[in-house]
Amino acid sequence: MITYPSFMKKATIGVTAPSSGVQEDLHALVKLSCSQLEERDYRIICGDTVWTQDKAKSSPARKRAHEFNEMMKDETIDLILPPWGGELLIEILEELDFDNMKNKWVLGYSDTSMLLLAITLKTGIATAHGTNLIDLRGKYSDDTTAMWESVLSSKTGSSITQYSSEKYQLKWQHDNPSPCVFHLTEETSWKTVTGKRVKVEGRLLGGCIDIIRHLIGTPYGDLQNFREKHIHDEPVIWYFENSELKTTDLRRSLMQMKLAGWFENCSCILFGRSPANESVENYTIEDVYQDLSDETQIPIIYDIDCGHMPPQITFVNGAYGVIKVEEGKGIVVQYFKE
Repeated sequence: MITYPSFMKKATIGVTAPSSGVQEDLHALVKLSCSQLEERDYRIICGDTVWTQDKAKSSPARKRAHEFNEMMKDETIDLILPPWGGELLIEILEELDFDNMKNKWVLGYSDTSMLLLAITLKTGIATAHGTNLIDLRGKYSDDTTAMWESVLSSKTGSSITQYSSEKYQLKWQHDNPSPCVFHLTEETSWKTVTGKRVKVEGRLLGGCIDIIRHLIGTPYGDLQNFREKHIHDEPVIWYFENSELKTTDLRRSLMQMKLAGWFENCSCILFGRSPANESVENYTIEDVYQDLSDETQIPIIYDIDCGHMPPQITFVNGAYGVIKVEEGKGIVVQYFKE
């Protein structure tokens, strides 16, 4: 059974940095993001880890884990929202108190996706893969990003529908701030390996593949136990996004997942747009997708709204998803099914 946290307007949002904190010259971005949320009647509590960054982390692992654990225990906090991702979240996993986590939302992506997937696999608590705090600093959000509130506000037993974006951002333009943080200039087109219409369903799980691949073989990536205990062997839909991997490294990662049994009873694999996917000796990203499709006979959908080329659909780990793709457009319906 999956447990879904609750969320509503005027909620309290805890901001902590389980991976990277924010260096001093960028503190204004955090303050701006917090003020934008406060203007919408949210209460914000920022932890100490948010304001420091050294040696590729906000603070030592024990301090990061302690602050996260305390926010998870704090009954006044409804949502935990890191400022952004980072590099070394994996250091805190063995310090986290999974046995005593309260039922509350954790939202984010990139390095944060390791925390999200570990929580859902270990506890059966749903987690949300989507925007981070810093990307909410604009005067307004695009329609795709803005859905995070509606998704998190959905009740157990209900459903929520999201649609593929109209346009996406090709490159970050930090030197060109705008009322909407993202500069959406490129036409969005969801694709399938077969080029045909696809409709699939199953329990959603995923994250940044660069990061979550390191859960394989650890107590925090025990997919078989999760299947047996929480979803009773229902099929899984995996969603991945690639931040930095070349095609050969992505291929190795997918093969490791396959060999570890992660693609057994899998109904579909989704891949987000990526600024990486660099070809190696003429081995292209399309080759990677085709090889995976040929070997597993699992439908492959790619260039979806997920990851480091925003905007992002908010995917809920543990929710029951129905995905439809046709003529470049995608529909994601998530059922908050226990």
